[in-house]
Amino acid sequence: MSNACSLAEHREKNNYTDNLAEKFASLVGVPPRPMETKNEIDDRGAFVRQPNAFIAKSGDGEGEWKAEEGRYQIYWAKGCNWSNRPVIVRDILGLTDKVFDIRTTHSGETNKYGHGFANQKDFKDPRTGAHFLSEFYKNANPEFKGRATTPTIVDIKEKKAVNNDYHRMTNYLEVNFRALQPEDAPDLYPVKYRDVIDEFNDWLFPHVNNGHYRMAFCQSLEAYNEAFDDFYESLDKLEKRLSENRFLFGDYITDSDIRFFVTLVRWDTSYFKNVGPVKKRIADYPNIYGYMKELYNIPAFKNATFVHDLVLGGNKTDKDKDLFADWNERIASQINYDELWADDGKRAALSSDPNGDIYLRHPKGETVEDYITEISVSHWNSPEQADRDPSDPKNSVLRVDASINPLKGLLKNGD
Repeated sequence: MSNACSLAEHREKNNYTDNLAEKFASLVGVPPRPMETKNEIDDRGAFVRQPNAFIAKSGDGEGEWKAEEGRYQIYWAKGCNWSNRPVIVRDILGLTDKVFDIRTTHSGETNKYGHGFANQKDFKDPRTGAHFLSEFYKNANPEFKGRATTPTIVDIKEKKAVNNDYHRMTNYLEVNFRALQPEDAPDLYPVKYRDVIDEFNDWLFPHVNNGHYRMAFCQSLEAYNEAFDDFYESLDKLEKRLSENRFLFGDYITDSDIRFFVTLVRWDTSYFKNVGPVKKRIADYPNIYGYMKELYNIPAFKNATFVHDLVLGGNKTDKDKDLFADWNERIASQINYDELWADDGKRAALSSDPNGDIYLRHPKGETVEDYITEISVSHWNSPEQADRDPSDPKNSVLRVDASINPLKGLLKNGD
């Protein structure tokens, strides 16, 4: 999709009405989508995200989903930072022809039934015939009562959700799908340092990735201020870290960079609208901003980032007639982001790789069997709300301050 898309192109209407959504929901027997602000708020007014429902590991064991070409499809949404991640990873690793994907949309005008397929013929997923993402949840667990979320990996042969664990989903694609990747595919999740990467990712989740949602969905000033401070204090630390490191762990892109990027690219374009006055734009952090621009110019990242869709939000058909149309509609919709976010190449000077490679390569002699190790379990999927409380320091501990790269100089090609 071109970043120079027009407002008219963005607002191209479809005729997926609420009446149609009601009809389809009645036909397939799915309930309305639960609301975050009604069901995921604690007694302090803070947003505590629901745990992921389908966290089965990929593998050959009982209850696990085995890597298999053409068996799975990633369901994702343009605006959802979690759901862009597995698509970026899939494309970097050369799995595009092995693992399918489809973008979801709102269902009907009000999205009462959650993720649907407004852009598909007859409002159905062409590979499965489903009208709603939640159908795959119902097929996998008839007792499921929560929100169907993106990303979800679905077994399209069985028409069942197998995994919606965005905490570890990319890791399964990186590790368990290694045999389906080209031999020279990048190593985004090196065996030797997985515990360090997991620890950082589980810190990044509440402080940065979920930071916007903690501010946008909370219902009290206390919870808002808490999330606000966490987010900007974390960015200050990562700005310092990126002053000395081309990427978060040094010379090469890892799984963590993908997780950081998908939040950064949304902050100045759309997230800021939902959180009130901002302390700083991403553009005001020179190292973070340069880092974001470098990643944006990598095809796998850019192709999953629909900038003007983020800017414009939804199909607000009458908004352009309002006296006070918002800045995003009036001005940001005219910005050429490819030009604004062009990479000046300066961050390459932070790399010590003699060939200028941005990806780590698998060590010589490493076999697929060597690479497939047990993936850790994230405590952010705990059924206990206290274990998912982002304000509790025990839930996001780092052995080394986030401003410091604990793997400085340790990731090297040829080792």
